Amino acid sequence: MTKHPRIISVLFLTYSSLALLLLPASPVLAQPSQALELVDGAPGRYVVVPGDTLWSISARFLKQPYRWPELWGLNQEQIKNPQRIYAGQVILLVQGGQQPQLQIEEAANTVKVEPHIYSRDNQREIPSIPQQAIEPFLTEPMVTETAQLDGAPRIVATQEERVNIGRGDLAYVTGVTGTHDKTPLWKIYRPGNPLIDPDSKEILGHEAFYLGSARVVRAGEPATVEIIASRQEISSGDLLFPTTQPDIISYVPHAPDKSVNGRIVSVYGSVGEGGRYSIVTLSRGKRDGLEIGHVLSMSRAGAAITNQHGGAKETYQLPDERYGLLFVFRVFDRLSYALVMNATRPVAVGDSVAKP
Repeated sequence: MTKHPRIISVLFLTYSSLALLLLPASPVLAQPSQALELVDGAPGRYVVVPGDTLWSISARFLKQPYRWPELWGLNQEQIKNPQRIYAGQVILLVQGGQQPQLQIEEAANTVKVEPHIYSRDNQREIPSIPQQAIEPFLTEPMVTETAQLDGAPRIVATQEERVNIGRGDLAYVTGVTGTHDKTPLWKIYRPGNPLIDPDSKEILGHEAFYLGSARVVRAGEPATVEIIASRQEISSGDLLFPTTQPDIISYVPHAPDKSVNGRIVSVYGSVGEGGRYSIVTLSRGKRDGLEIGHVLSMSRAGAAITNQHGGAKETYQLPDERYGLLFVFRVFDRLSYALVMNATRPVAVGDSVAKP
């Protein structure tokens, strides 16, 4: 297999798929404050199979799988990109140095991972996390703030005054005058329940439910739009937001540099509880220092219990219990979406999140 010069790749998001392009390893990270802990019985050799993720592979070796950039020996510049790993490759666990390391076995030699040219027809990179779980949340469901709701274009009438419309129908929208040439495609949302901070009781935003998409066919006030896709019925009062190009981002897990303390304010598609690979909304966002790729721990507050002992009443405050990890993949100003990576109990609204 031919080796090529080092290249830097990033993760590009498209409307239909995610392509994980990954960076080669070189100098190791600075000595971490906490040594990497291997799981009991960590294998010395592992063959990558379809369906693996970099997180799941690292969980076979590490007690803290989000620290796999250290396990691969990435430096601080490379921390935003992992390795190119493919099904069929053999991963070796090498010990004996200051920290354990993972390496790729190639032919008779063991070498550090370097970029290679692979045919995309028969080779697909192993993703960092289960991308199918989050892909719909990258371009469709969203969080809106009050100011966004107040200023968003709004459907004021429908074709032939129908109560509900769908694909191929027309709607009349106020608020898009002068912008239709620059915004050819709009997404249609309906505001949902308010997202309230459990601590401050402040409304942080609203969940917005994706209904479909539209394009402007006639300028004016109101403008005429054609519904080109509909997932649910669309009606007067629904809001339009411009379709934007997705960001160029990285999905490498890492703990926040600073302390973060927040709460789970909703579990998407649930009445209040979720589990592994559930999507949750957090009460912290960009203004609180959260960024894409941050890993946070989840904890349940300990209960206050009272019992009788020796004729006297005793009250105890049980400690908080940490029960899992989540991965932040989309960040708004005051709220964030995160994917539950593992949990030993049901994930509930109101549970605490913090730097692990």
